[in-house]
Amino acid sequence: MIIFTQTEAPIVENAVPRLEKAIKEQFLSADLDEVIRLREESKKQDFKPTIIWGLVVFFAFLHFGALIGAYHLIFNAKWQTVVWTFISAILSGIGITAGAHRLWAHRSYKAKWPARVILMVLNCMAFQTDVIEWSYDHRCHHKWTDTDADPHNINRGFFFSHIGWLLVSKHPKFIEKGKQLDMSDLLNDPILAFQRRHYHPLVALFCFLLPTWVCVWGWGENALVGLYTAAIFRFCWTLHTTWFINSAAHTFGYRPYDVNISPVQSVWASVAALGEGGHNYHHTFPQDYRTSEWEFTLNFTKMVIDGFAALGWAYDLKVVPDDVINCQKNKQIEILKSRATTASFGLT
Repeated sequence: MIIFTQTEAPIVENAVPRLEKAIKEQFLSADLDEVIRLREESKKQDFKPTIIWGLVVFFAFLHFGALIGAYHLIFNAKWQTVVWTFISAILSGIGITAGAHRLWAHRSYKAKWPARVILMVLNCMAFQTDVIEWSYDHRCHHKWTDTDADPHNINRGFFFSHIGWLLVSKHPKFIEKGKQLDMSDLLNDPILAFQRRHYHPLVALFCFLLPTWVCVWGWGENALVGLYTAAIFRFCWTLHTTWFINSAAHTFGYRPYDVNISPVQSVWASVAALGEGGHNYHHTFPQDYRTSEWEFTLNFTKMVIDGFAALGWAYDLKVVPDDVINCQKNKQIEILKSRATTASFGLT
C-alpha cells in the first residue's frame, strides 16, 4: 500500500504508477466508474423526499435558542463565559474532526484507549449523532460523492447539502448502497458500543449540563446565560462548521488535486472547521491523517493528533508521500491545459 507513516520517506523515481496505486488502495477511495454510472442514473430518476417535520421544528427551536445565546454573549455573559464558549466549541469540534472523522470514519491513524475515550467524550459534546452513524454517512459520502448515494449530495443544492439533507427522508439509493459498507470495525469497537448504548444520557451530560455547570460553578455565571451560550449557541455553531464542509467546501474554492470532483480547497473553512478546509486534497487522498498538504494552514486537528502521537496515544499516522502528491497536481495541470487547448480549437 502506498501510504506511509511519518517516519517513512521513500524516494522513488517514477511516481506515476505509485500515484495510481496510492489513490486506488486508500481506504474509502471512490470507484470512479461506479460514481459516473450513479450520476447518470440520478438524471433519470424523480425522487420526492418526505419532510421530517419533527426535525424541522427541532432545528427551528435550536436556532432560535442560538440567537438568544448570541445576544447573551454580546450583552450579558461574563468574559469567562465568552472564552469558555469558544474553548468548548473547539473541544466539541475536535470530537468530530479528530475523532469521528479522521480516526473512526477514515482510519487515517490508530489510537490507544486514552485518546479514544477522550475523543468519544468530545464527540458526545458535539451531539452530531453517535460515531457509528456519523461514520456511516461519511463513508457513503466518500464512496459515492455527488450521487444519490451521497447523503448530502451537493448536486441537490447548497441548502440541501448544508442542512436540508437532515430534514427529509433518505434517498433509496443511499439506503441501497449503504448496505454494501463494511462497518464491522466500528461495530466491534467497545468504546463506540458504550457510546451508542448510552448516547442520550452522555449527550445530556457533556453537550448541555457540563458546559453550563462550568460557567455557574467556575465564575458564578447565571445558569440560563451559561446554558444559552456555552451549550445551545456553541452546539449550533459547531453544527454549522461541520455543515459548511458539506456545502461551501464543495462550492467555493479551487481544485488543484482533482479538477473532476466538487470538493474544493478553502482557507476560511480550515480556520472555522479546525483544519478541514483542504477538501479537494482530502477527497483525492482520503486516508491522509492531515487532510491537507500544507503545514502553514491552520490545521488544529492535526496538531491534536500529533500531540496524541507525542504522548504515545496515537500511531500509524497515514501520510501520502510528497512525490505522489506533486505527480497528482501535475496531472491536473495537464488536464486543464488539454481542456484549454480543446476549447481554443473549438473557437476557431
